[in-house]
Amino acid sequence: MEVLHIITTTTFITTLIVAVLLIVIAAAVSFRLGIAYRRKIAEAEIGGAEEQAKKIISDAEKAAESKKREVLLEAKDEAHKQRSEVDKEVKERRAEMQRQERRIQQKEESLDKKVENLEKKDENLAKKNKLLDEKIQDIESTHQRQTELLEKISGLTAEEAKEYLLKNIESEVRHEAAIMIKDIEDKAKDEAEAKSKEIIAGAIQRCAADHSAETTVSVVPLPNDEMKGRIIGREGRNIRALETLTGIDLIIDDTPEAVILSGFDPIRREVARLTLEKLITDGRIHPARIEDTVERSRREVETTIKQEGERATFETGVHGLHPEMVRLLGKLKYRTSYGQNVLNHAIEVSHLAGLMAGELGADVTLSKRAGLLHDIGKAIDHEVEGSHVTIGADLAKKYKENNDVIHAIMAHHGDVQPNTLVACLVQAADSISAARPGARRENIESYIKRLEKLEEIANSFNGVEKSFAIQAGREVRIMVKPESVTDEETVLLARDIVGKIENEMEYPGQIKVNVIRELRSIEYAK
Repeated sequence: MEVLHIITTTTFITTLIVAVLLIVIAAAVSFRLGIAYRRKIAEAEIGGAEEQAKKIISDAEKAAESKKREVLLEAKDEAHKQRSEVDKEVKERRAEMQRQERRIQQKEESLDKKVENLEKKDENLAKKNKLLDEKIQDIESTHQRQTELLEKISGLTAEEAKEYLLKNIESEVRHEAAIMIKDIEDKAKDEAEAKSKEIIAGAIQRCAADHSAETTVSVVPLPNDEMKGRIIGREGRNIRALETLTGIDLIIDDTPEAVILSGFDPIRREVARLTLEKLITDGRIHPARIEDTVERSRREVETTIKQEGERATFETGVHGLHPEMVRLLGKLKYRTSYGQNVLNHAIEVSHLAGLMAGELGADVTLSKRAGLLHDIGKAIDHEVEGSHVTIGADLAKKYKENNDVIHAIMAHHGDVQPNTLVACLVQAADSISAARPGARRENIESYIKRLEKLEEIANSFNGVEKSFAIQAGREVRIMVKPESVTDEETVLLARDIVGKIENEMEYPGQIKVNVIRELRSIEYAK
Protein backbone atom coordinates (compact mmCIF):
# COMPACT_ATOMS: atom_id res chain seq x y z
CA MET A 1 0.00 0.00 0.00
CA GLU A 2 2.81 2.31 0.91
CA VAL A 3 4.62 1.46 -2.38
CA LEU A 4 1.39 2.10 -4.27
CA HIS A 5 0.91 5.31 -2.47
CA ILE A 6 4.45 6.44 -3.25
CA ILE A 7 4.03 5.51 -6.92
CA THR A 8 0.76 7.37 -7.08
CA THR A 9 2.32 10.44 -5.48
CA THR A 10 5.31 10.30 -7.81
CA THR A 11 3.03 10.02 -10.80
CA PHE A 12 1.01 13.03 -9.62
CA ILE A 13 4.10 15.15 -9.09
CA THR A 14 5.47 14.19 -12.47
CA THR A 15 2.17 15.03 -14.12
CA LEU A 16 2.10 18.33 -12.26
CA ILE A 17 5.63 19.23 -13.32
CA VAL A 18 4.85 18.36 -16.94
CA ALA A 19 1.73 20.56 -16.78
CA VAL A 20 3.71 23.42 -15.34
CA LEU A 21 6.37 23.06 -18.01
CA LEU A 22 3.71 23.03 -20.69
CA ILE A 23 2.18 26.18 -19.24
CA VAL A 24 5.54 27.90 -19.13
CA ILE A 25 6.33 26.89 -22.68
CA ALA A 26 2.89 28.07 -23.85
CA ALA A 27 3.38 31.39 -22.09
CA ALA A 28 6.77 31.83 -23.65
CA VAL A 29 5.47 31.03 -27.09
CA SER A 30 2.52 33.39 -26.56
CA PHE A 31 4.88 36.16 -25.41
CA ARG A 32 7.09 35.75 -28.46
CA LEU A 33 4.08 35.66 -30.74
CA GLY A 34 2.70 38.82 -29.07
CA ILE A 35 6.03 40.61 -29.46
CA ALA A 36 6.23 39.59 -33.10
CA TYR A 37 2.66 40.82 -33.65
CA ARG A 38 3.29 44.13 -31.96
CA ARG A 39 6.50 44.62 -33.94
CA LYS A 40 4.63 43.97 -37.15
CA ILE A 41 1.90 46.45 -36.16
CA ALA A 42 4.49 49.08 -35.16
CA GLU A 43 6.35 48.66 -38.42
CA ALA A 44 3.08 49.09 -40.27
CA GLU A 45 2.27 52.27 -38.30
CA ILE A 46 5.79 53.67 -38.85
CA GLY A 47 5.50 53.05 -42.55
CA GLY A 48 2.13 54.85 -42.66
CA ALA A 49 3.53 57.78 -40.63
CA GLU A 50 6.52 58.11 -42.95
CA GLU A 51 4.24 58.15 -45.98
CA GLN A 52 2.03 60.76 -44.27
CA ALA A 53 5.08 62.88 -43.36
CA LYS A 54 6.32 62.74 -46.91
CA LYS A 55 2.90 63.81 -48.11
CA ILE A 56 2.78 66.74 -45.62
CA ILE A 57 6.26 67.87 -46.64
CA SER A 58 5.30 67.68 -50.29
CA ASP A 59 2.12 69.71 -49.69
CA ALA A 60 4.10 72.31 -47.67
CA GLU A 61 6.67 72.69 -50.42
CA LYS A 62 3.90 73.23 -52.95
CA ALA A 63 2.18 75.82 -50.67
CA ALA A 64 5.49 77.64 -50.06
CA GLU A 65 6.21 77.78 -53.76
CA SER A 66 2.74 79.21 -54.36
CA LYS A 67 3.15 81.80 -51.56
CA LYS A 68 6.56 82.78 -52.92
CA ARG A 69 5.06 83.50 -56.30
CA GLU A 70 2.28 85.60 -54.72
CA VAL A 71 4.78 87.66 -52.61
CA LEU A 72 6.94 88.31 -55.65
CA LEU A 73 3.94 89.53 -57.57
CA GLU A 74 2.87 91.83 -54.72
CA ALA A 75 6.43 93.21 -54.37
CA LYS A 76 6.57 93.93 -58.06
CA ASP A 77 3.19 95.73 -57.87
CA GLU A 78 4.31 97.80 -54.84
CA ALA A 79 7.60 98.74 -56.48
CA HIS A 80 5.76 99.81 -59.61
CA LYS A 81 3.32 101.86 -57.53
CA GLN A 82 6.12 103.63 -55.57
CA ARG A 83 8.02 104.33 -58.77
CA SER A 84 4.90 105.97 -60.20
CA GLU A 85 4.46 108.14 -57.07
CA VAL A 86 8.12 109.20 -57.12
CA ASP A 87 7.86 110.11 -60.79
CA LYS A 88 4.75 112.13 -60.06
CA GLU A 89 6.41 113.98 -57.11
CA VAL A 90 9.49 114.73 -59.20
CA LYS A 91 7.29 116.20 -61.93
CA GLU A 92 5.43 118.38 -59.34
CA ARG A 93 8.70 119.65 -57.84
CA ARG A 94 10.06 120.47 -61.26
CA ALA A 95 6.90 122.39 -62.03
CA GLU A 96 7.12 124.27 -58.66
CA MET A 97 10.77 125.16 -59.30
CA GLN A 98 9.83 126.48 -62.71
CA ARG A 99 7.09 128.63 -61.14
CA GLN A 100 9.52 129.99 -58.50
CA GLU A 101 12.09 130.78 -61.17
CA ARG A 102 9.42 132.73 -63.06
CA ARG A 103 8.46 134.65 -59.87
CA ILE A 104 12.11 135.43 -59.07
CA GLN A 105 12.64 136.65 -62.58
CA GLN A 106 9.55 138.90 -62.27
CA LYS A 107 10.80 140.29 -58.95
CA GLU A 108 14.21 141.02 -60.40
CA GLU A 109 12.57 142.90 -63.22
CA SER A 110 10.44 144.82 -60.71
CA LEU A 111 13.50 145.67 -58.58
CA ASP A 112 15.34 146.90 -61.61
CA LYS A 113 12.48 149.24 -62.36
CA LYS A 114 12.39 150.48 -58.73
CA VAL A 115 16.14 151.11 -58.75
CA GLU A 116 15.74 153.16 -61.88
CA ASN A 117 12.91 155.14 -60.24
CA LEU A 118 14.98 155.70 -57.08
CA GLU A 119 17.90 156.95 -59.10
CA LYS A 120 15.59 159.39 -60.82
CA LYS A 121 14.18 160.50 -57.42
CA ASP A 122 17.71 160.97 -56.03
CA GLU A 123 18.53 163.20 -58.94
CA ASN A 124 15.34 165.20 -58.30
CA LEU A 125 16.08 165.43 -54.56
CA ALA A 126 19.60 166.61 -55.22
CA LYS A 127 18.20 169.36 -57.40
CA LYS A 128 15.59 170.27 -54.73
CA ASN A 129 18.23 170.28 -51.96
CA LYS A 130 20.36 172.60 -54.00
CA LEU A 131 17.37 174.93 -54.48
CA LEU A 132 16.52 174.60 -50.73
CA ASP A 133 20.04 175.50 -49.70
CA GLU A 134 19.87 178.55 -51.87
CA LYS A 135 16.50 179.51 -50.30
CA ILE A 136 17.86 178.92 -46.78
CA GLN A 137 20.79 181.18 -47.49
CA ASP A 138 18.36 183.81 -48.79
CA ILE A 139 16.16 183.38 -45.66
CA GLU A 140 19.15 183.61 -43.32
CA SER A 141 20.41 186.71 -44.99
CA THR A 142 16.88 188.19 -44.88
CA HIS A 143 16.54 187.18 -41.18
CA GLN A 144 19.88 188.78 -40.42
CA ARG A 145 18.83 192.00 -42.13
CA GLN A 146 15.46 191.95 -40.29
CA THR A 147 17.18 191.27 -36.93
CA GLU A 148 19.58 194.16 -37.48
CA LEU A 149 16.64 196.37 -38.46
CA LEU A 150 14.63 195.31 -35.37
CA GLU A 151 17.60 195.89 -33.06
CA LYS A 152 18.09 199.31 -34.61
CA ILE A 153 14.38 200.16 -34.21
CA SER A 154 13.94 198.73 -30.66
CA GLY A 155 17.32 199.66 -29.30
CA LEU A 156 17.72 196.09 -27.86
CA THR A 157 19.99 193.29 -28.85
CA ALA A 158 18.62 189.82 -29.64
CA GLU A 159 19.80 188.46 -26.27
CA GLU A 160 18.22 191.35 -24.40
CA ALA A 161 14.94 190.88 -26.27
CA LYS A 162 15.00 187.14 -25.54
CA GLU A 163 15.60 187.76 -21.82
CA TYR A 164 12.76 190.30 -21.74
CA LEU A 165 10.41 187.83 -23.45
CA LEU A 166 11.37 184.99 -21.07
CA LYS A 167 10.67 187.20 -18.06
CA ASN A 168 7.23 188.07 -19.38
CA ILE A 169 6.48 184.40 -20.12
CA GLU A 170 7.78 183.30 -16.70
CA SER A 171 5.56 185.85 -14.98
CA GLU A 172 2.52 184.70 -16.97
CA VAL A 173 3.27 181.00 -16.35
CA ARG A 174 3.85 181.60 -12.63
CA HIS A 175 0.55 183.47 -12.42
CA GLU A 176 -1.31 180.68 -14.23
CA ALA A 177 0.43 178.00 -12.12
CA ALA A 178 -0.61 179.76 -8.92
CA ILE A 179 -4.21 179.96 -10.13
CA MET A 180 -4.17 176.27 -11.14
CA ILE A 181 -2.65 175.18 -7.81
CA LYS A 182 -5.25 177.15 -5.91
CA ASP A 183 -8.10 175.64 -7.97
CA ILE A 184 -6.76 172.10 -7.47
CA GLU A 185 -6.27 172.60 -3.74
CA ASP A 186 -9.74 174.11 -3.35
CA LYS A 187 -11.30 171.20 -5.23
CA ALA A 188 -9.37 168.63 -3.19
CA LYS A 189 -10.29 170.36 0.05
CA ASP A 190 -13.96 170.49 -0.90
CA GLU A 191 -14.00 166.75 -1.57
CA ALA A 192 -11.70 165.48 1.18
CA GLU A 193 -11.83 167.94 4.06
CA ALA A 194 -15.39 167.21 5.09
CA LYS A 195 -14.88 163.43 5.06
CA SER A 196 -11.51 163.56 6.81
CA LYS A 197 -12.85 165.88 9.50
CA GLU A 198 -15.80 163.59 10.02
CA ILE A 199 -13.61 160.49 10.40
CA ILE A 200 -11.02 162.12 12.68
CA ALA A 201 -13.58 163.95 14.80
CA GLY A 202 -15.63 160.79 15.19
CA ALA A 203 -12.55 158.81 16.19
CA ILE A 204 -11.49 161.42 18.77
CA GLN A 205 -15.02 161.70 20.13
CA ARG A 206 -15.39 157.94 20.56
CA CYS A 207 -11.94 157.55 22.16
CA ALA A 208 -11.80 158.97 25.68
CA ALA A 209 -8.38 158.19 27.16
CA ASP A 210 -7.12 159.85 30.35
CA HIS A 211 -3.66 161.38 30.55
CA SER A 212 -1.65 162.46 33.57
CA ALA A 213 1.56 164.47 33.42
CA GLU A 214 4.52 162.51 34.78
CA THR A 215 8.14 163.49 35.44
CA THR A 216 11.46 161.81 36.12
CA VAL A 217 11.11 162.27 39.88
CA SER A 218 8.80 160.76 42.48
CA VAL A 219 7.83 162.30 45.81
CA VAL A 220 7.25 160.10 48.87
CA PRO A 221 5.31 161.78 51.70
CA LEU A 222 6.60 161.30 55.27
CA PRO A 223 4.54 161.22 58.45
CA ASN A 224 7.00 163.64 60.08
CA ASP A 225 10.45 165.14 59.57
CA GLU A 226 11.97 162.78 62.14
CA MET A 227 11.57 159.98 59.61
CA LYS A 228 14.22 161.66 57.43
CA GLY A 229 16.88 160.88 60.02
CA ARG A 230 15.79 157.25 60.24
CA ILE A 231 15.91 156.97 56.45
CA ILE A 232 19.44 158.38 56.39
CA GLY A 233 20.53 156.07 59.23
CA ARG A 234 23.66 156.09 61.31
CA GLU A 235 26.45 157.64 59.23
CA GLY A 236 24.17 157.39 56.18
CA ARG A 237 24.18 153.59 55.96
CA ASN A 238 20.44 153.28 55.31
CA ILE A 239 20.33 155.81 52.47
CA ARG A 240 23.46 154.28 50.93
CA ALA A 241 21.88 150.82 51.05
CA LEU A 242 18.70 152.16 49.38
CA GLU A 243 20.59 153.94 46.62
CA THR A 244 22.89 150.95 46.00
CA LEU A 245 20.08 148.38 45.84
CA THR A 246 17.64 150.45 43.77
CA GLY A 247 19.98 152.58 41.62
CA ILE A 248 17.95 155.70 42.49
CA ASP A 249 19.13 158.94 44.10
CA LEU A 250 17.30 159.97 47.29
CA ILE A 251 17.13 163.73 47.74
CA ILE A 252 16.45 164.67 51.36
CA ASP A 253 16.40 168.46 51.68
CA ASP A 254 14.42 171.11 53.49
CA THR A 255 11.18 170.10 51.82
CA PRO A 256 8.83 169.44 54.75
CA GLU A 257 7.64 165.86 55.24
CA ALA A 258 8.78 164.64 51.80
CA VAL A 259 11.59 162.69 50.17
CA ILE A 260 12.35 163.05 46.44
CA LEU A 261 13.41 160.02 44.38
CA SER A 262 15.34 160.92 41.22
CA GLY A 263 16.34 158.56 38.41
CA PHE A 264 16.08 158.14 34.64
CA ASP A 265 14.72 154.55 34.90
CA PRO A 266 11.02 154.76 35.88
CA ILE A 267 10.87 151.09 36.93
CA ARG A 268 13.77 151.49 39.33
CA ARG A 269 12.13 154.66 40.65
CA GLU A 270 8.87 152.77 41.21
CA VAL A 271 10.73 149.98 43.07
CA ALA A 272 12.42 152.59 45.26
CA ARG A 273 9.10 154.35 45.95
CA LEU A 274 7.33 151.14 46.99
CA THR A 275 10.32 150.13 49.12
CA LEU A 276 10.40 153.46 50.93
CA GLU A 277 6.65 153.46 51.54
CA LYS A 278 6.80 149.93 52.97
CA LEU A 279 9.74 150.82 55.23
CA ILE A 280 7.99 153.94 56.49
CA THR A 281 4.83 151.95 57.23
CA ASP A 282 6.77 149.13 58.92
CA GLY A 283 9.06 151.45 60.90
CA ARG A 284 12.01 149.05 60.91
CA ILE A 285 14.68 150.63 58.72
CA HIS A 286 18.08 148.96 58.56
CA PRO A 287 20.22 147.52 55.69
CA ALA A 288 19.00 143.91 56.04
CA ARG A 289 15.37 145.01 56.16
CA ILE A 290 15.95 147.36 53.21
CA GLU A 291 17.40 144.53 51.10
CA ASP A 292 14.45 142.24 51.81
CA THR A 293 11.93 145.01 51.12
CA VAL A 294 13.62 145.97 47.83
CA GLU A 295 13.38 142.37 46.62
CA ARG A 296 9.69 142.13 47.53
CA SER A 297 8.97 145.47 45.87
CA ARG A 298 10.79 144.38 42.69
CA ARG A 299 8.65 141.24 42.47
CA GLU A 300 5.56 143.34 43.07
CA VAL A 301 6.52 145.73 40.26
CA GLU A 302 7.14 142.80 37.89
CA THR A 303 3.68 141.47 38.70
CA THR A 304 2.19 144.90 38.09
CA ILE A 305 4.03 145.15 34.76
CA LYS A 306 2.56 141.84 33.63
CA GLN A 307 -0.94 142.83 34.76
CA GLU A 308 -0.72 146.21 33.01
CA GLY A 309 0.40 144.55 29.78
CA GLU A 310 -2.52 142.11 29.95
CA ARG A 311 -4.89 144.97 30.76
CA ALA A 312 -3.72 146.89 27.69
CA THR A 313 -4.25 143.90 25.39
CA PHE A 314 -7.67 143.19 26.91
CA GLU A 315 -8.74 146.83 26.70
CA THR A 316 -7.77 147.14 23.03
CA GLY A 317 -8.88 143.64 22.03
CA VAL A 318 -5.42 142.71 20.72
CA HIS A 319 -4.73 139.02 21.37
CA GLY A 320 -2.08 136.47 20.47
CA LEU A 321 0.91 138.59 21.51
CA HIS A 322 4.12 136.91 22.64
CA PRO A 323 4.38 136.93 26.49
CA GLU A 324 7.56 139.01 26.31
CA MET A 325 5.76 141.62 24.18
CA VAL A 326 2.99 141.75 26.78
CA ARG A 327 5.61 142.32 29.50
CA LEU A 328 7.26 145.10 27.48
CA LEU A 329 3.85 146.74 27.04
CA GLY A 330 3.43 146.68 30.82
CA LYS A 331 6.82 148.41 31.24
CA LEU A 332 5.47 151.36 29.23
CA LYS A 333 3.27 152.19 32.24
CA TYR A 334 6.39 153.59 33.89
CA ARG A 335 7.67 155.36 30.73
CA THR A 336 6.76 158.94 29.89
CA SER A 337 7.31 161.10 26.81
CA TYR A 338 6.89 164.88 27.17
CA GLY A 339 4.96 164.15 30.37
CA GLN A 340 2.57 161.76 28.54
CA ASN A 341 2.28 158.20 29.83
CA VAL A 342 3.44 156.01 26.95
CA LEU A 343 1.17 153.03 27.77
CA ASN A 344 -1.92 155.24 27.85
CA HIS A 345 -0.70 156.88 24.65
CA ALA A 346 -0.29 153.45 22.98
CA ILE A 347 -3.79 152.39 24.04
CA GLU A 348 -5.25 155.64 22.74
CA VAL A 349 -3.41 155.29 19.40
CA SER A 350 -4.72 151.72 19.13
CA HIS A 351 -8.31 152.90 19.67
CA LEU A 352 -7.96 155.83 17.26
CA ALA A 353 -6.40 153.69 14.53
CA GLY A 354 -9.09 151.05 14.95
CA LEU A 355 -11.91 153.62 14.80
CA MET A 356 -10.52 155.28 11.66
CA ALA A 357 -9.90 151.87 10.06
CA GLY A 358 -13.54 150.97 10.70
CA GLU A 359 -14.71 154.17 9.03
CA LEU A 360 -12.48 153.56 5.99
CA GLY A 361 -13.22 149.84 5.66
CA ALA A 362 -9.64 148.80 6.51
CA ASP A 363 -8.49 145.92 8.75
CA VAL A 364 -9.56 147.07 12.24
CA THR A 365 -7.78 144.28 14.14
CA LEU A 366 -4.48 144.81 12.35
CA SER A 367 -4.70 148.61 12.77
CA LYS A 368 -5.33 148.31 16.53
CA ARG A 369 -2.46 145.84 16.88
CA ALA A 370 -0.04 148.14 15.04
CA GLY A 371 -1.26 151.15 17.07
CA LEU A 372 -0.71 149.34 20.37
CA LEU A 373 2.82 148.22 19.45
CA HIS A 374 4.01 151.36 17.62
CA ASP A 375 6.02 152.67 20.63
CA ILE A 376 7.07 149.26 22.04
CA GLY A 377 10.74 150.21 21.54
CA LYS A 378 10.45 152.87 24.27
CA ALA A 379 10.23 150.07 26.86
CA ILE A 380 13.95 149.32 26.44
CA ASP A 381 15.35 152.34 24.55
CA HIS A 382 17.39 153.28 27.63
CA GLU A 383 18.91 149.78 27.68
CA VAL A 384 19.55 149.19 23.93
CA GLU A 385 21.34 151.53 21.55
CA GLY A 386 19.28 153.06 18.76
CA SER A 387 16.02 154.95 18.28
CA HIS A 388 12.81 153.55 19.69
CA VAL A 389 11.54 153.09 16.10
CA THR A 390 14.42 150.80 15.15
CA ILE A 391 14.29 148.96 18.48
CA GLY A 392 10.53 148.45 18.20
CA ALA A 393 10.81 147.10 14.63
CA ASP A 394 13.57 144.70 15.71
CA LEU A 395 11.43 143.47 18.63
CA ALA A 396 8.45 142.92 16.34
CA LYS A 397 10.61 140.93 13.91
CA LYS A 398 12.09 138.90 16.77
CA TYR A 399 8.67 137.87 18.06
CA LYS A 400 7.25 137.09 14.57
CA GLU A 401 4.79 139.97 14.22
CA ASN A 402 2.91 140.65 10.99
CA ASN A 403 4.94 142.47 8.29
CA ASP A 404 2.31 145.25 8.13
CA VAL A 405 2.72 145.82 11.88
CA ILE A 406 6.52 146.00 11.51
CA HIS A 407 6.17 148.48 8.63
CA ALA A 408 3.73 150.63 10.65
CA ILE A 409 6.20 150.76 13.58
CA MET A 410 9.01 151.85 11.23
CA ALA A 411 6.87 154.46 9.46
CA HIS A 412 4.98 156.09 12.37
CA HIS A 413 7.59 158.90 12.70
CA GLY A 414 8.35 159.12 8.97
CA ASP A 415 11.66 157.21 9.16
CA VAL A 416 10.40 155.28 6.12
CA GLN A 417 7.63 156.16 3.68
CA PRO A 418 4.30 154.59 4.75
CA ASN A 419 3.24 152.18 1.98
CA THR A 420 0.11 150.68 3.57
CA LEU A 421 -3.18 152.09 4.81
CA VAL A 422 -2.50 150.64 8.27
CA ALA A 423 0.82 152.54 8.51
CA CYS A 424 -0.90 155.80 7.47
CA LEU A 425 -3.63 155.29 10.06
CA VAL A 426 -1.12 154.61 12.85
CA GLN A 427 0.88 157.70 11.86
CA ALA A 428 -2.26 159.83 11.90
CA ALA A 429 -3.48 158.37 15.21
CA ASP A 430 -0.07 158.97 16.81
CA SER A 431 -0.13 162.62 15.70
CA ILE A 432 -3.70 163.08 16.99
CA SER A 433 -2.90 161.55 20.36
CA ALA A 434 0.30 163.56 20.79
CA ALA A 435 -0.93 166.88 19.41
CA ARG A 436 -4.24 167.33 21.19
CA PRO A 437 -4.22 169.93 24.00
CA GLY A 438 -3.13 168.60 27.41
CA ALA A 439 -1.58 165.42 26.04
CA ARG A 440 2.04 166.48 26.37
CA ARG A 441 4.16 168.95 28.29
CA GLU A 442 7.27 170.59 26.86
CA ASN A 443 10.13 172.44 28.39
CA ILE A 444 9.30 176.17 28.39
CA GLU A 445 12.62 177.09 26.81
CA SER A 446 12.27 174.68 23.87
CA TYR A 447 8.66 175.85 23.50
CA ILE A 448 9.70 179.52 23.22
CA LYS A 449 12.55 178.66 20.85
CA ARG A 450 10.18 176.77 18.59
CA LEU A 451 7.78 179.75 18.40
CA GLU A 452 10.66 182.14 17.68
CA LYS A 453 11.97 179.82 14.96
CA LEU A 454 8.54 179.71 13.32
CA GLU A 455 8.32 183.50 13.13
CA GLU A 456 11.94 183.74 11.96
CA ILE A 457 11.29 181.35 9.05
CA ALA A 458 8.13 183.23 8.03
CA ASN A 459 9.86 186.64 8.16
CA SER A 460 12.75 185.40 5.98
CA PHE A 461 10.59 185.47 2.82
CA ASN A 462 10.25 188.54 0.61
CA GLY A 463 6.95 190.36 0.83
CA VAL A 464 6.20 189.29 4.43
CA GLU A 465 5.31 192.28 6.59
CA LYS A 466 4.94 190.48 9.95
CA SER A 467 4.11 187.06 11.34
CA PHE A 468 2.64 185.61 14.55
CA ALA A 469 3.00 182.09 15.98
CA ILE A 470 -0.29 181.33 17.73
CA GLN A 471 -2.18 178.39 19.27
CA ALA A 472 0.90 177.05 21.07
CA GLY A 473 2.85 176.89 17.82
CA ARG A 474 0.19 174.93 15.95
CA GLU A 475 -0.45 177.86 13.59
CA VAL A 476 1.63 180.69 12.14
CA ARG A 477 -0.32 183.68 10.81
CA ILE A 478 1.55 185.69 8.16
CA MET A 479 0.63 189.20 6.97
CA VAL A 480 2.07 190.09 3.52
CA LYS A 481 2.53 193.43 1.79
CA PRO A 482 -0.31 193.76 -0.74
CA GLU A 483 1.80 195.81 -3.17
CA SER A 484 4.53 193.09 -3.23
CA VAL A 485 2.48 189.88 -3.26
CA THR A 486 -0.57 189.16 -5.43
CA ASP A 487 -3.51 186.98 -4.41
CA GLU A 488 -2.25 184.13 -6.58
CA GLU A 489 1.30 184.36 -5.21
CA THR A 490 0.07 183.87 -1.64
CA VAL A 491 -0.57 180.20 -2.54
CA LEU A 492 3.03 179.72 -3.66
CA LEU A 493 4.35 181.65 -0.65
CA ALA A 494 2.43 179.40 1.76
CA ARG A 495 3.82 176.28 0.07
CA ASP A 496 7.41 177.64 0.20
CA ILE A 497 7.09 178.47 3.91
CA VAL A 498 5.66 175.00 4.63
CA GLY A 499 8.60 173.38 2.82
CA LYS A 500 11.15 175.39 4.79
CA ILE A 501 9.45 174.58 8.12
CA GLU A 502 9.43 170.86 7.30
CA ASN A 503 13.12 170.91 6.35
CA GLU A 504 14.46 173.01 9.24
CA MET A 505 12.27 172.19 12.25
CA GLU A 506 11.21 169.18 14.31
CA TYR A 507 7.80 169.33 15.94
CA PRO A 508 4.93 167.03 17.02
CA GLY A 509 1.72 167.01 15.01
CA GLN A 510 1.29 169.60 12.26
CA ILE A 511 1.61 173.36 11.84
CA LYS A 512 -0.94 175.43 9.94
CA VAL A 513 0.51 178.21 7.74
CA ASN A 514 -2.05 180.98 7.20
CA VAL A 515 -1.00 183.66 4.68
CA ILE A 516 -3.19 186.80 4.71
CA ARG A 517 -3.16 189.58 2.11
CA GLU A 518 -5.20 192.63 2.98
CA LEU A 519 -5.40 195.95 1.13
CA ARG A 520 -6.54 198.98 3.13
CA SER A 521 -7.23 202.50 1.89
CA ILE A 522 -7.25 205.15 4.60
CA GLU A 523 -8.29 208.78 4.17
CA TYR A 524 -9.11 211.46 6.72
CA ALA A 525 -12.02 213.91 6.47
CA LYS A 526 -11.04 217.36 7.71
